[in-house]
Amino acid sequence: MAARQPFTDLDTADEAVRSTCDDATTCKRYATSKGYWTDPYVQYFVRSVGERKAPEINRGYYARVQGMNHLLDAFLRKTKCDCQIVNLGAGLDTTFWRLKDENLMPRKYFEVDFPMIAARKIHNIKTKPPLSKPLIETHSTDSLLLDGHSLDSDRYCIIGADLRDIPGLDDKLKKFHLNPELPTLFLSECVLVYMTPDQSSKLVNWASVTFHTAMFINYEQVNMLDRFGQVMIENLQRRQCNLAGVEVCQSLESQKERFLKTGWENADALDMMTVYSVIPQDDVARIERLEFLDEKELLQQLLQHYSICWATKDKLKLGLSQVAF
Repeated sequence: MAARQPFTDLDTADEAVRSTCDDATTCKRYATSKGYWTDPYVQYFVRSVGERKAPEINRGYYARVQGMNHLLDAFLRKTKCDCQIVNLGAGLDTTFWRLKDENLMPRKYFEVDFPMIAARKIHNIKTKPPLSKPLIETHSTDSLLLDGHSLDSDRYCIIGADLRDIPGLDDKLKKFHLNPELPTLFLSECVLVYMTPDQSSKLVNWASVTFHTAMFINYEQVNMLDRFGQVMIENLQRRQCNLAGVEVCQSLESQKERFLKTGWENADALDMMTVYSVIPQDDVARIERLEFLDEKELLQQLLQHYSICWATKDKLKLGLSQVAF
């Protein structure tokens, strides 16, 4: 019998990163239960609402979801949905089902995550009819591919892969018919920060070299050099969660630089406090009435330490550089 491979520091680090997927889904489940936004599907990935989350956490997730959706939906409108989406490190995200409900479906929606997370998501879809039914409705043939770590239908695909292994990622996406000629949107939320700067640069470079008309939207930490940023890092380290790519999170400029140095034509970035102030303010007023927030300063600090950075290249001249807030 072959000897079992020793458990390495990398395994521990990867396991800690995988656990952030549950954190995000639990927080989203709680915030939607409070009425911050509507997501009828997140309940099928997290059994219970769980323990109370602080109001500033709920508002932070609200800003994140609204900000990402604003840019994503604007891209879909620019391309008239004649495009594909690749969600990198998608976790238990429910965007595919939202787009189906809102009639904003791209030609195909791809998700990539660790094989273990992909397997969990596929299991949930297989066993929960409210998740599987929309998928079947968008699939025209009998040949729905479903195995342990991948699911492939006409309009939706889940792939188990390591984003640090670019050749492996490229092979799997090609196998499931990712089309380099189609306008392509890449999404990543708190994913690149867990890769070294070299690894994340190679990933965003692969995206810019492979796709001539594309957009990349990245949500993650920023302004991490100050005391608040250091406390965030220490809190994650206590959970064995090392932010391997934190040096790219120094500023909005360093976030944009990663894209501009790897072949993207345009890049822009805003911290989440700014995003919070430019998303529809009537809805912000509504959610601010949901819970009393004692420490407005804490919310401000929290939002100033996250950002959305987006980059475009536009050979087809669709006007992607106009997609903004």
